[in-house]
Amino acid sequence: MKEYVDTGKKDTRSGFGAGLAELGNTNPKVVALTADLKGSLKMDAFAAAHPDRFFQAGIAEANMVGMAAGLAVGGYIPFIGTFANFATARVLDQIRQAVCYSKTNVKIAASHAGITLGEDGATHQTLEDIGLMRMLPEMVVINPCDYNQTKAATIAAAEWKGPVYLRFGRPSVPNFTPADQKFEIGKAIKLNDGSDVTIIATGHLVWESIQAARELESRGVSVDLIDIATIKPLDKEAVIASARKTGKVVVAEEHLIAGGLGEVIAGVLATACPTPMRFVAIDDKFGQSGKPAELMAAYGLDAAHIVEAALSF
Repeated sequence: MKEYVDTGKKDTRSGFGAGLAELGNTNPKVVALTADLKGSLKMDAFAAAHPDRFFQAGIAEANMVGMAAGLAVGGYIPFIGTFANFATARVLDQIRQAVCYSKTNVKIAASHAGITLGEDGATHQTLEDIGLMRMLPEMVVINPCDYNQTKAATIAAAEWKGPVYLRFGRPSVPNFTPADQKFEIGKAIKLNDGSDVTIIATGHLVWESIQAARELESRGVSVDLIDIATIKPLDKEAVIASARKTGKVVVAEEHLIAGGLGEVIAGVLATACPTPMRFVAIDDKFGQSGKPAELMAAYGLDAAHIVEAALSF
């Protein structure tokens, strides 16, 4: 098992803030909008350095999407920032019509996603956002795993022509990917080569999957471990190649089973390489208030449950 070292826990939303700040200094076409959540989205540095390119839309997310679409038509690269719950379900119609159908170059930066939002509870813990966004034609869906990967993904999103959904979280999590990485949209990242079982993870579950792979290999189980940061477009070739090699696939994600990465991969493998699968995800439930680590354990989204899923084969 390859060694991955936590260089210091950071929140992925701060990775977005760092990427946006860098883009502000290097690309004069990048603009930023937020729905009264500048601090929560870590957009302060961009706003301070480029006040003429920062727009406070207030608690009017639908208007913000329309403003961003208009700026994109005018040749700018707008990033809109709010909580994932408000960035998707609340404005799905505006995103569908003004962004995806119109093919405008809008980047949706969605923070506080998933159950790790914690104490704010079910009303704010969006667990269906990946499904909502990936079903929209033209939309790219990115769910990075740590601070460094989020920063790199933000910079890559600005270079991509077309709508992008960037998903990140509130809590501080291990930061273990290279600081100088080049993020390539649509490419899976192989974290470990193995032959007995494939574990495919996204977002916060990548670090948990690394811990699970270490435990499994201590028990003599060889793990082929893949980080899927880009859920759409999916790196189908990497998924199929690994499934053919191991014949068993576990998918781990901080999302509902319905509409999530597991369903995407199941659809790919059903036609290309039928493979037994296990899903480490949330099965048809809302979240609840609690500390992030406690919620992850309660909903079966930790390393122990990934190990259990793999051993169930």
